[in-house]
Amino acid sequence: MTNVSKDGRVSFRFFRREASQVRIAGDFNGWKGDRLVMKPAGDGWWTAETSLPFGDYRFRYWVDGDWFTDYAAHGIEYSPIGINSMLVVPKPARRQTAKRQTAKQPEAA
Repeated sequence: MTNVSKDGRVSFRFFRREASQVRIAGDFNGWKGDRLVMKPAGDGWWTAETSLPFGDYRFRYWVDGDWFTDYAAHGIEYSPIGINSMLVVPKPARRQTAKRQTAKQPEAA
């Protein structure tokens, strides 16, 4: 499962009790699993974090040589080599600044 913060920080959580190594490969890291390695968080959970610019991404978990799809991500996409998980990092909301209104001063007589 994934969680995306407003600033583009992405948290990944994956459950695989028997795993000895979990990595994340996706189009955001050239599909190279050695670039985003998950760490054990206890009780079979694995975690990793990264920052990504806004956009749509595809990824999979690579666990001890086998690929896994995250069906709890933002969607899935069928590809010629299997099912990819989708990740959507939204564009940051534009900050709106309040226009300062100045009151006209009465003119002196």
